[in-house]
Amino acid sequence: MSRSKPRVSMADVARLAGVSSQTVSRVSTGHPGVVGSTRQQVLAAMKELGYRPNSAARALKSGQFRTIGVILFTLSSTGNSRTLEAIATHAALQGYAITLIPVAMATQDSVLGAFTRLGELAVDGIIVIMEVHLLDSATVTLPPHVQVVVVDSDAGDRYSVVDTDQADGARQAVNHLLELGHRTVWHVAGPEGSFAGERRAQAWRDTLAAAGRRIPEPLRGDWSAESGYRAGLALAEEPGCTAVFAANDQMALGVLRALHERGRAVPGDVSVVGFDDIPDACSFIPPLTTVHQDFAEVGRRCVEGILRQIDSGETERGTTLVSTRLVVRDSTAAPRLR
Repeated sequence: MSRSKPRVSMADVARLAGVSSQTVSRVSTGHPGVVGSTRQQVLAAMKELGYRPNSAARALKSGQFRTIGVILFTLSSTGNSRTLEAIATHAALQGYAITLIPVAMATQDSVLGAFTRLGELAVDGIIVIMEVHLLDSATVTLPPHVQVVVVDSDAGDRYSVVDTDQADGARQAVNHLLELGHRTVWHVAGPEGSFAGERRAQAWRDTLAAAGRRIPEPLRGDWSAESGYRAGLALAEEPGCTAVFAANDQMALGVLRALHERGRAVPGDVSVVGFDDIPDACSFIPPLTTVHQDFAEVGRRCVEGILRQIDSGETERGTTLVSTRLVVRDSTAAPRLR
């Protein structure tokens, strides 16, 4: 009977590489504080010896698994997918992996089931990417004694929340159109139950009210270009509509198509502003004026926040807002004189 090959230890790698076991540990966990040449030397020794880091042993020794759980309700929206990408990138820079648990239905049972699953998978903290008012419901609470950061929610009194400054972004969009000389601004709103959509719609209303302008009835979309197209067909029949603020770029794209089909020139007849500044926004016809969201910064602050709680063992509360900025392109202009 052949004997099993003895397991290569961290000390074996350290001896071959001519470094300390602590340096080998830092390389194996992706710690940034290792000189590049030394890192390559250790990686070469690991490869030569066939060394595989024992993550379970590291976790038992340190009390941390160096893994962040992420609960996500949809990957279909631009904001969620780009925020998740940023979280994964910044977690990796800090030597952490992420474990993703998608949740199909935003219900109490689904959320608790996701937390239970992440507990079984042994994560150090959890980031929840919200797309609905779930945490604002009295029937839905997160398990106690769990380090949590929430994205896109109005729950800063109970949890640590990171969010884009939705209201200020909408104000910038509406004020831009009013300053161009438009009498009022029509709105293609996000779906009911969306925190971001409601924040943007409320800021649109408040900005028009503060300027003493008429507030048209909003048209409700579902974030898709198709829903924006349907709204755009309706707006094309409104003779007084010269300016439109769409709650995201995909719906703005649908509005542009509908206006084009109905012979309403953009920006000659109608100016259009979106929200998100997706990579393709500059390639729309015409290039879209929109509100830029810094998804990379949102993801970075989420990771920083959860790691701060993991390191301190203390639960944080309050909301951190990431600034937006208006990117002016060719889809907006002063209204034609009538």
